Amino acid sequence: MNPLILIAEDDADIRGLLKLYLEGEGFRVLEADNGARALELARAQSPDMAILDIMMPQLNGFELTRALRKFSDIPILILSAKSQDNDKILGLNLGADDYITKPFNPVEIVARVKAQLRRASRGGSDILTVRELTLDTTTFQLTKNGKQILLTPMEYKILALLMRSPGRIYTKIQLYEGAIGNYFEGDDNTMMVHISKLRDKIEDDPKSPRYIITVRGLGYKLEK
Repeated sequence: MNPLILIAEDDADIRGLLKLYLEGEGFRVLEADNGARALELARAQSPDMAILDIMMPQLNGFELTRALRKFSDIPILILSAKSQDNDKILGLNLGADDYITKPFNPVEIVARVKAQLRRASRGGSDILTVRELTLDTTTFQLTKNGKQILLTPMEYKILALLMRSPGRIYTKIQLYEGAIGNYFEGDDNTMMVHISKLRDKIEDDPKSPRYIITVRGLGYKLEK
């Protein structure tokens, strides 16, 4: 059965546009014009991915993301008129996997949806260990010295990529393509946010990282 996409957006024209393009690519679509209704649909019908607007009645996109992450690890794409970095950071930190600002190209939305679903469908069955970090790719759990560290889905994907090739230098584009499958103009800042949040979680001192190292002019690597 084709993937089911939940669209939570209070603007009927935008919902209709997204539905048109997604159904044109064979996706099934659920629509909600407020966050509370979207949460009900997510619980009842278990969509494969969600596209969430921020400014919605009853539950906004941030609140909805937080609620969804309590019971679901589906990919979440935030779609919003808010373009400030702090809004992006908040959305990604709450568990969103991607963030696009309005106005948007619906073709790009479809491409990002496909990329997220491809990434979500890839499995793993090994345990990755780099120094004090252990990542179980079956249960998606990270521990440091035996203590569990909670990751967002996107943080998990980035760290798993780095831990599979410790010492290898990845550009921002390579990290984004490896974690998502596609890279789009403007994704550099989004990757920097994810790296910053990962450092906050795994480093003893995020300002002097020992694990995720910046290689000036090139990108990032996980120190062996």
